[in-house]
This record gives sequence, structure tokens and C-alpha cells, in this order.
Amino acid sequence: MHSLTPTAVRLIDFYDDGEHARHFTFRLLNTASQTTEVQGDWMKAKTGQFFMLCLPSVGEAPFTFTQLPDQHRNFRALVRKIGRVTSALFELEAGQILGAKGPYGKGWPMDQVCNKRVLVVGGGCGLAPLVGVVNQLIEQKTYTQLMVVYGARNRQAKMLRPERSDWQRHIPVFNMIENGDTEPGENESGGTPVDILPTVLGQFDESPDVVLLAGPQAMMFAVAKYLVASGASEQSIYLSIERRMHCGVRTCGHCYLKDKYVCSDGPTFRWDDLKRYIPAGS
Repeated sequence: MHSLTPTAVRLIDFYDDGEHARHFTFRLLNTASQTTEVQGDWMKAKTGQFFMLCLPSVGEAPFTFTQLPDQHRNFRALVRKIGRVTSALFELEAGQILGAKGPYGKGWPMDQVCNKRVLVVGGGCGLAPLVGVVNQLIEQKTYTQLMVVYGARNRQAKMLRPERSDWQRHIPVFNMIENGDTEPGENESGGTPVDILPTVLGQFDESPDVVLLAGPQAMMFAVAKYLVASGASEQSIYLSIERRMHCGVRTCGHCYLKDKYVCSDGPTFRWDDLKRYIPAGS
């Protein structure tokens, strides 16, 4: 049972990371009000889970981890400026104290991912929930084959450049720019992630064992449908979805999806399960 009382965190640092986006580093603080159990929950966070960031007198919003809490209790998140909470966050200076609740939700099924042929596809800031997976597989060398496809609307919207540049030293990374405005010197092509899939699939020794998708829903659904039509199993495809998450603990109903709650039953879902809850084309 998660505590509904926010855990104190300090804003350590931040840097701009794409159009209207920043990468923030936070640190969990040791306070008298924090129990060992609460601290333990944070240190057991799994890649693909999310947390609620609480700004006093402003509100709270969910964000995925790009780095789980480490031995120094630091964790990171990519934040896009799109509303009241994120706008207020962008006005803060390093050193200020905030609150955070979590970790919440289901993470990626790492027991199904390790030592497999893995395809990762992310769009826009949707690559953020996948950063931890790719980093873990590369650092631990627990993959047979691993390839990443990243799509952005335009050059200005590209995010997570340091991470993608580092990955390219170890694995193939396919960067797609939808409007074709590619940048000289970058490993980029014009088009969408779906457009590059024939090339990517041709570089696997065999079909990918596991596919992980995150980003705009239309993009994820198009990729999933293409892969299934190409012979992939529906049970091998996992998606991370955002659907109006508000409270994080299945009480407000904002993320209700038939008989599921995205905040607790997700945000990661298997494709054969998810398509029963979201009508095609929605």
C-alpha cells in the first residue's frame, strides 16, 4: 500500500532537452516523516513505472523515470512544458524542495526482455519510458540483438540526444524525422517509424522476440499492426500508454479503461490485451 503523503525531494539540476522540454534530476531526502518502508518502495522502482510530482500550491502530475533512484537517491525525468504544473516546474531553481509519490504502475516485463532479440520504438518524448530498458540491456549486456527506432516531428522536437548518441556506440539506432528536415552529420532519415520498419526487421537475424513501444498512440498502434501483419506475435508486443492519469492510485477514474485503470494496471500493456480496451482508430 503506497503512502498518499508526498515524499520530500530536492530539485538538483536540469537542462533543456528538446522543444519545450527539460531533463530534471531530483533527490529523495531523508526526513523524520519518511518511513523506511516508503524509502524502500522508491529504491525498488522498476523501469516503466511512473511517479507523481507534487508542487505545493500548484498541483501534481505524473512523470516516467528516465533514471531510477540510485545509491545516492537521485532519479531523473524528462518533462515537457504543456500545462500548469509543468509550467510552474520550469520556473523553479535548483535546490527547491518538492514532493513526490510513487513509484506507481506496472513496469516493463524485464523477465521477458532479457537475453532476447529486442526492438524498441519510441516517438517524441515517448522515448523517455524506454530509456531505462535500453540502458539496462546495454550495461548488463543482456540481449541477443537490440535495435532502437526513434521518431520526432521535426529537428527541434528531438529529445534525449545524449542517450541516443551513447546507444549508437553499442547498437543500431534509427532516427526518423517526420517532415524530412534531417540534420547533416546525424544518423537520420525522413519519415515515420513505420517507414523504416522493413529495413530494421531485415537487420535482425530472426524476427524480434520482444517489441517495446512508447509514444503517440497512433504511432504505436500503426507499428503494432504492421509488425503483426509481418508475422510478429501479438503477445510479443508491449506498449506504454498515457491516458489522463491524475491520481496514480485508481481512485479518481480519469484513466479508467473499461475494467482497467492505466495508473495501476498499466501504463505498460501487452498488445493483445490493450486492443480489447481501446477501439481501433481511437
